[in-house]
Amino acid sequence: MNAASMLVQPSQMSVSAKVFAFGVMCVGMFVALLDIQIVSASLRDIGGGLSAGNDETTWVQTSYLIAEIIVIPLSGWLTRMMSTRWLFAVSAAGFTLTSLLCGLAWNIQSMIVFRALQGFLGGSMIPTVFTTAFAFFENKQRVIAASTIGAIASLAPTLGPTVGGWITDHYSWHWLFFINLAPGIFITLAVPRLVRIDLPDWSLIRRADYAGILFMSLFLGCLEYTLEEGPRWDWLGDPVIAATAWISGIAGLLFVWRSLTTAEPVVDLRALKDRNFALGCFFSFVTGIGIFATIYLTPLFLGRVRGLSALQIGLAVFSTGVFQILSIPLYAWLTKRLDLRWIMMIGLALFALSMWQFAPLTHDWGWAELLVPQALRGMGQQLAVPPTVTLTLGGLAPARLKFASGLFNLMRNLGGAIGIALCATLLNDRTNLHFMRLADHLNAGNGSMVDALRALGDGMGAQFGDALQGQAAALRQLWQLTYREALTMSFADAFLAVMVCFVIATLMVPLMRKITPPKAPSADAH
Repeated sequence: MNAASMLVQPSQMSVSAKVFAFGVMCVGMFVALLDIQIVSASLRDIGGGLSAGNDETTWVQTSYLIAEIIVIPLSGWLTRMMSTRWLFAVSAAGFTLTSLLCGLAWNIQSMIVFRALQGFLGGSMIPTVFTTAFAFFENKQRVIAASTIGAIASLAPTLGPTVGGWITDHYSWHWLFFINLAPGIFITLAVPRLVRIDLPDWSLIRRADYAGILFMSLFLGCLEYTLEEGPRWDWLGDPVIAATAWISGIAGLLFVWRSLTTAEPVVDLRALKDRNFALGCFFSFVTGIGIFATIYLTPLFLGRVRGLSALQIGLAVFSTGVFQILSIPLYAWLTKRLDLRWIMMIGLALFALSMWQFAPLTHDWGWAELLVPQALRGMGQQLAVPPTVTLTLGGLAPARLKFASGLFNLMRNLGGAIGIALCATLLNDRTNLHFMRLADHLNAGNGSMVDALRALGDGMGAQFGDALQGQAAALRQLWQLTYREALTMSFADAFLAVMVCFVIATLMVPLMRKITPPKAPSADAH
């Protein structure tokens, strides 16, 4: 029996078989996306367990992101070379093994290496789910599949801090990685039996555009490093950041040149000639900013301003995921009555409104005050992301879909990286600005402040038995209160900056065209 006879075309599969196979792959995608943020609320615990400082511990997340952002655009080429089932199965097996190694890491260096490998192997599973969904399903089934993928793409990172905080609080940080073992083993064994829609083409190893792969890896890897570390090291004021920025810029230009001039580029940038695809990548970029920047900002606010624990932070942000899940029936109802473009427009507008709701942010905001903004964000994610997937990828020919899905997913992750970097820089700069403005009013001419400071100093002086020490303590407390208010105001500014991005995206939705889905692909199309 030759390999071709073992293929099962999607048209020959029952609906239940396709749904089950698709569901198994979605589990892999969910776990890979969840692991981006699952460590974010537990970095302090991981650092303590591995005797690592804050600067080293941040690499537990950064290494995963760098590796993932490199492999995602490579997924189209890897799928053609290895086939869908073997790329997914090998990736799932490697992801499971590296998850085990992360949980057994003996120092911070080993953890960083294992996390990078985990991100590389997990990242290759994500775009494969997109292409398989469009190969398996047609018409209304395709809309439902795209809705499922869109929900996972936005829900998994949102739930990451909640799940991670709960696991760390109830068990230990090691279980952040051990929970991947059971689903990883199941996926590794199931996918080769369930997904047999294409054959590997090992000749691509000889014909691969290795120069393009090198340029792309340098471009994306150095860009991710620059964006992650730039806010902490004064951007181009640091020689290492300046060097990686230059390398990224030069490699990026060479990558674009190579992609547009070689016959078989590793990433097909020519797909951007399609208006819907180009606009869809832009919307994917903006939703990446919104999803990842808000996941970054909200836990950071609750930790730095409110001083909440990892579990408390996770529970406070949990409402976003709840309302996104609750919005799935609403999305299904709207798809039967409205053009997908207008549903996407409603979703983007709700996300913008959610960011506007953060404008009156104060230092005592908790889960109750965050409920409405996060509910709107959850609804916005569910109504914005799935239509974007369908409108962007649903009209592409099967031969272009594998490459295009990698680029589409890359834009979401790039948006997240850039959004987080800009928000971190904004927090730093605006906190200093707000602090100086508040400090200008805290002078000897402010009678209320002088009276309050004197009363506080007298009370602390009596407590310490030393008037001078009491006055110093009172001044220190005044500084802390001023800094807290300045920091809170800067968080509100960052949320408003994200809102501006979504307002622009909302206004651009009418430029999208309605799509005419191509016929379901045959096995030969792969």
